[in-house]
Amino acid sequence: MTFKASIVTLYPEMFPASLGMSLAGRAKDQGAWSIETSNLRDYGLGKHKNVDETPSGGGAGMVLRADVLASAIDAVSDEKDTRPRLMMSPRGKPLTQQYVRELAQGDGVVIVCGRFEGVDERVIEARNLQEVSIGDYILSGGEPAALVLLDAVIRLLPGVMGNAESGDTESFETGLLEHPHYTKPVDFEGRKIPAILTSGDHGKVDKWRREQAENLTRVRRPDLLGKSEE
Repeated sequence: MTFKASIVTLYPEMFPASLGMSLAGRAKDQGAWSIETSNLRDYGLGKHKNVDETPSGGGAGMVLRADVLASAIDAVSDEKDTRPRLMMSPRGKPLTQQYVRELAQGDGVVIVCGRFEGVDERVIEARNLQEVSIGDYILSGGEPAALVLLDAVIRLLPGVMGNAESGDTESFETGLLEHPHYTKPVDFEGRKIPAILTSGDHGKVDKWRREQAENLTRVRRPDLLGKSEE
């Protein structure tokens, strides 16, 4: 089954961007996933293909029209489409590794990339858009956020990572940040690889890595510690 990503955007040329290279690019070439874009401007109104209007009630900026956005969404996702419809938004629910795994188990996603001041609330309701945020900061549009989400999902698709266990111990998979990594040379500017990692004792190595992960999490992300113990 090919994971299908449909993107509604004012800037289709921003895709696939980095997703056309490296791991994601190879996966795309091998048919693990595909991407299509719906250019919001194609559904704009009037001579100038307008897609936005001033906000009702006044205020700064412009708001994407519900009717225009609905037409663009409908062009890539009909009523029979079971894929989740997402909209990248700073007010959305946080993108977590658990949610990424859930998306990777499906057959694809429809992603709406907002622009300007915002999107008419009525299209969010009418097209059942699930708002998703990649962090507590503001971007100029939803396209970079969509690329982040897709990159996280694609690497978890079946067969994409050469070693299926590669992602099992990464940050957030166990509820902890990932342990430190080392490789050759053994001595780098006086800094040596911890001896336990070259001891050949896999039990001790696993214990050391767990302790390091816990210590890093305690210092950098203490909010995760409770979750890792659940």
